[in-house]
Amino acid sequence: MRSRSNSGVRLDGYARLVQQTILRHQDAVTGLLPASADHRDAWVRDNVYSILAVWGLGLAYRKNADRDEDKAKAYELEQSVVKLMRGLLQCMMRQVDKVEAFKYSQSTRDCLHAKYNTHTCATVVGDQEWGHLQMDATSLYLLMLAQMTASGLHIIHSLDEVNFIQNLVFYIEAAYKTADFGIWERGDKTNQGITELNASSVGMAKAALEALDELDLFGAKGGPQSVIQVLSDEVQHCQSILHSMLPRASTSKEVDASVLSVISYPAFAVEDSKLVEITKQEIITKLQGRYGCCRFLRDGYRTPKEDPNRLYYEPAELKLFENIECEWPLFWAYLIIDGIFSGNMDQVQEYREALEGVLIKGKNGVRLVPELYSVPLDKVDEEYRNPHTVDRIPMGKLPLMWGQSLYILGCLMAEGFLAPGEIDPLNRRFATVPKPDVVVQVCILAETEGIKAVLKKEGIDVETVADVYPIRVQPARILSHIYARLGRNKQMCLTGRPYRHMGVLGTSKLYTIRKNIFTFTPQFIDQQQFYLALDNKMIVEMLRTDLSYLCSRWRMTGRPTITFPISHTMLDEAGSRLHPTVLATLQKLQDGYFGGARIQTGKLSELLTTSCRTHLSFMDPGPEGKVFAKSYKLSIDSFEELDAEEWLHGLQMAEDADTYDEVAQYLDHLLQRTVPQSNLPPTAQRGGINRFRAAVHTTRDLMSLASKAKDLQIQNVGMYVPSKIFQASQQSVKLLSSPHQQDVDVKSHTLYAEMNLPHGEDGNVDCKALVDQLRICPTLQEQADILYMLHTLKGPEWHTGLDSEPGPTVKELLTELYMRVGDTCQWALIRYISGILKKKVEALDEACTDLLSHQKQLTVGLPPEPREKTISTPIPYEELVRLIDEASEKNLSVSILTQEIMVYLAMYMRTQPTLFAEMFRIRIGLIIQVMATELAHSLHCSAREATENLMNLSPSDMKSLLYHILSGKEFGVERSVRSVDSSLTTAVSICEVGAVGATKPERAGIVQLKSEIKQQLDKRRQSLTGSKSAGHSELLGQGSFSNMLEDQGSKDSRQGQWQRRRRLDGALNRVPVGFYQKVWKVLQKCHGLSVEGFVLPSSTTREMTPGEMKFAVHVESVLNRVPQPEYRQLLVETILVLTMLVDMEVHSIGGVIAVEKILHMANDLFYEEQKALGADDHMLEKDPGTGICSLLYDSAPSGRFGSMAYLSKSVAMYLYDFLPTDGCSMQ
Repeated sequence: MRSRSNSGVRLDGYARLVQQTILRHQDAVTGLLPASADHRDAWVRDNVYSILAVWGLGLAYRKNADRDEDKAKAYELEQSVVKLMRGLLQCMMRQVDKVEAFKYSQSTRDCLHAKYNTHTCATVVGDQEWGHLQMDATSLYLLMLAQMTASGLHIIHSLDEVNFIQNLVFYIEAAYKTADFGIWERGDKTNQGITELNASSVGMAKAALEALDELDLFGAKGGPQSVIQVLSDEVQHCQSILHSMLPRASTSKEVDASVLSVISYPAFAVEDSKLVEITKQEIITKLQGRYGCCRFLRDGYRTPKEDPNRLYYEPAELKLFENIECEWPLFWAYLIIDGIFSGNMDQVQEYREALEGVLIKGKNGVRLVPELYSVPLDKVDEEYRNPHTVDRIPMGKLPLMWGQSLYILGCLMAEGFLAPGEIDPLNRRFATVPKPDVVVQVCILAETEGIKAVLKKEGIDVETVADVYPIRVQPARILSHIYARLGRNKQMCLTGRPYRHMGVLGTSKLYTIRKNIFTFTPQFIDQQQFYLALDNKMIVEMLRTDLSYLCSRWRMTGRPTITFPISHTMLDEAGSRLHPTVLATLQKLQDGYFGGARIQTGKLSELLTTSCRTHLSFMDPGPEGKVFAKSYKLSIDSFEELDAEEWLHGLQMAEDADTYDEVAQYLDHLLQRTVPQSNLPPTAQRGGINRFRAAVHTTRDLMSLASKAKDLQIQNVGMYVPSKIFQASQQSVKLLSSPHQQDVDVKSHTLYAEMNLPHGEDGNVDCKALVDQLRICPTLQEQADILYMLHTLKGPEWHTGLDSEPGPTVKELLTELYMRVGDTCQWALIRYISGILKKKVEALDEACTDLLSHQKQLTVGLPPEPREKTISTPIPYEELVRLIDEASEKNLSVSILTQEIMVYLAMYMRTQPTLFAEMFRIRIGLIIQVMATELAHSLHCSAREATENLMNLSPSDMKSLLYHILSGKEFGVERSVRSVDSSLTTAVSICEVGAVGATKPERAGIVQLKSEIKQQLDKRRQSLTGSKSAGHSELLGQGSFSNMLEDQGSKDSRQGQWQRRRRLDGALNRVPVGFYQKVWKVLQKCHGLSVEGFVLPSSTTREMTPGEMKFAVHVESVLNRVPQPEYRQLLVETILVLTMLVDMEVHSIGGVIAVEKILHMANDLFYEEQKALGADDHMLEKDPGTGICSLLYDSAPSGRFGSMAYLSKSVAMYLYDFLPTDGCSMQ
């Protein structure tokens, strides 16, 4: 018999180690591992990590088999792994109802448990008794399930289990927006059960989603039914959120050693090698000690200062744990494996030696990895004084099975028994390898033969939608409906994927469904939904954004293919030529370069071979693959019951039926309610019947409206009364209270008296008569006003009896009017009707979530609180809209504009995150206000006109204006006049201005704004006669801009420049880099900072570390109590001067420092000095709200008369009394 080789002997040694430290604890029935002798429960995360050594050892035996017994040993080890993974699967499948509920709620009540009973797979604690929501644990299970399946293990045995795993994919899909308790089960580091978004969870989820995509869970023996489908857009969401978080781990932890598992083995979730290195160095420099790494800064777990009798910490107590945090050898095991994967043998050697030095020898000389090393109680003071000098003692579990397993795995790899590719068969380790350039394929299609002919005239040869048959073209929402059927399982009551919008990565693949090829148009083309698609420039802008996004994010085999349909709305008004913006775009696409992306245009049939194609096997015929039962009747009503059981799980189908028919029926069914019917009378032509005048001219009209409103429990009738006729009853949102307030009140009474509404005999408004008025309205604006009245009085479902009984409902008429107004592009009116119809803003909740996931908080409504409402966690669509309505004080146009701006902000966040640097809270109300201010400034017009101009901006110009405000770039405004709807309208367009007033081509990443000063960017409408204002209010007060707007032409062009800059920075909450860390230092040397009577106490530094995002948000919330943006920005400058003082050798700067007092002292110094230099009262006019000189707002920070000079003097004067007389001399 052959003798045992040296490597075989060493392998047997590791096998004994694995047996004694891990496998001997495995439960014989369930296969689960208890955490330790004292903790008998099985944690999901610990179990998966603990079995990795067993899996690795099995692979090593299979590869290095000397004898047949080695192969048997390999099989035995592999089956131990399968048993454990199936045990965990049993635990989770018993909670299938939670998986189903969590897909929709993302609530801590509905999540899978984090630990189970080792012997029975049952739960061990209640839903609310533990921090169960740990996305990283579920994701780690799925990631290793994918890797193990790819290595040849058979873990999943039935299609029911495949469906369950598919639903676990939906469970972790939303990890990028789900705040959880994280890898340490504590959430926020105060340990008070507060969830937060954790980089370790987001990264692990991203890795699991990528690993499972297109993976066959039955391995080599599977077929199409056992393949898992993952939506690429969800992976990219996780990627961008992770990228924006690192090296920070969460809001309360500026650095966390657990992120090692995300940047290296097992997840390899980060694609930017620089970011990987920065994060790794951050962990090593801030957390590494002599015995391992701390988990995070100020971690109190098992420290001598921790109170063992309570779980939570008091906020001020966290400072006690600084420098005595326990050190975990576990992280050195991660760093050993990281070194092997990255080929850094010095790192492997260094950490192997270090780890060997802290292992504990057990009986028979077995080397064990202890859980952690803690400072002995009697040595705490010494460690405080000289960190990392005291000898620590091992505590906690011995061994920590998860650490033991990674240690053994590291040893097997370091000694050559395992190659990196064997424990990473899916090649995740190549994440940071640069990817080849992406070429985006664009197929331009004409909707009709007529449009094809128009394009032909322009020299663009395209096919029509009909020409590309048998390839079928469908809108994106159909793909969402199809995906909603993925993973359905009647037996387990699983409904499949929640209906969500498709991202651009999803619509850029081709799909094979029942042997038919489908292509889907991008989500933004869907006219049905929000009004952004009515603006051709906006469509082009969104196409540019999507192309650029595809270029940077596409990771799949094959090229992305965008199907771009040209519809009649993209033609000019005569319908004979293309809209110039669309034409220019198509020509650029054909040139092969657009929006920073390489483009290949062509016919769909030519692009097929190079496209990325996915087979949607779940739509194939089979027990769950039936779309409709034979008895199913198609009707418009049945659209509402799309989830009807009869077709979800229909089982019968005629043998000889065409396999495609079902899908065709299904798709037709989804599409059939999109055909609009015409009911509204056309508007009367110019010179026709004038606007209606009812017989009664008394205030009784208003009274009856008010009483009707009372019956309906409607508050503030004024806000519901539409524009023009009832204009004065609208409540205004004002920046500063206007001195003309009383005049307005007087005017409003006279207007009420002139209000004319037809009445019935009972004195109430006669709605039938209003319907008659509808027939003879001269303008679309008035039709909208009347329909709004009917909507308010009778509700959306009231049948009007127009032309027939019962006649169309108010809602149907409004929808039709919306379509008609869309053709004329009167944007104020479009926004107004959208508001009445409560049109769903495409992906509003996704936009909100996108911003929040990038660690930005949002506020809606104008300051101060409680009107300004903060959004800090993702909330459902309905709740979000209700909150925005409430903050807009029921003002329809402000509400819809807030939603629109939120969508644009999310677009910029996705494509140009640098615009949001050093901003933690985005205040949309203030941004809208500043947009109106900027327009007033540029157009030299009144506040009211500026508001109307803002509401009349087309979506593309609104987005452009927002960009200029975010980037602080100058812009010019161009007016033009044209005739719409039988009345003259003026259009306003935004164009970019260079430093000397000349235009400059400006390309900022995705948003390319190329414009000439005199060139009209877009046709802008603002009705001067028929439609003054569609239910929007004034965003600016009158008085505050009077001085700013007069004599603009004669003033120096630089005047107002610094005031504008401060206003923008203040409204955007922008602060200098490193500002919050400096504030933290100031707080360490005084008792607190007082702003507007609110104190930021120095005790905050005892809870939070300087780099912590929680601290930045806390400081920002104090500053946000100041409503005026310019004033807020001067306070930031004042605090900045204070921070400079702290850098000097000063031990203390006194008690609570009143920041605004220092600012007012500086203002007084400025006033006196300017007065002495001969400035007149007009120049030194003070802002009535704050008492600050307007000239100071407009002073540059530097220079002899700069704001910093006066602030420095006042800081010196203010703190002179607090400073010790001998301690420091002020220069």
